[in-house]
Amino acid sequence: MNSRIPLFIAGGTAILMVVVLGFAFVLTPENQNPAFNVAVRFINAAGTGDDATAYPLLSDEMQAYVDENCPEGSVSACVLAYTPDTWGQLLHDEAAVFRRSIPDGDAWDVQIVATYEEEQGFAGVCIYHRMEEVAEDDWRVAGWSGFVSCDDADSGIQGLRQPDAPNRVVPGAESATS
Repeated sequence: MNSRIPLFIAGGTAILMVVVLGFAFVLTPENQNPAFNVAVRFINAAGTGDDATAYPLLSDEMQAYVDENCPEGSVSACVLAYTPDTWGQLLHDEAAVFRRSIPDGDAWDVQIVATYEEEQGFAGVCIYHRMEEVAEDDWRVAGWSGFVSCDDADSGIQGLRQPDAPNRVVPGAESATS
C-alpha cells in the first residue's frame, strides 16, 4: 500500500498539469479569436522578413499601400524600417505575442508586444494592428502603428490607435500617415 502512494501522487499531479495546461490553452485570447491570431502571425512574419506569409494577411487597401510606398513592395521592408538598427532584429518568428485588444464595431484594435535582440528585450516593442474581417473567419491587417518601446508614453493600445500615433498607416482613415 505504501509503495502505491507515490504513484497516486505522481498520477494525480500529471492529471492536474494536463488540466491546467488545457485551461491555459483554451483561455488564451489568441487561441479564441482568429483576429488576434492573424495579428500575431502577421508581425512575426513581417518582422522576420517573411513577405510570402505576411503580405496575404493584409487587407486589399494595405496591400495597395505596401505596393506603392514600401521599398520594392515589401511589407517587411516597411515594418523593419520602423525600428532603430540598435534594437537588432525580432528575436525569432514567435517573438511577438498578443497583449490586449479593444473591439471597435465589427473590427478589433489589437496590441502586440515584440521582443528584439538588443535594448528592447524586457520592456518590448509595442505594435498596434487594426484587424478587419473581410469574409467569415478571414481576418486581415487593415492598419498599423507603433513599433515603439513599450516604455514610451502613449505606447499602450489607447495611444497607438490615435490618429497621431507614430508610424500610423490606416488607408482610408482620417489622418492616415506613413
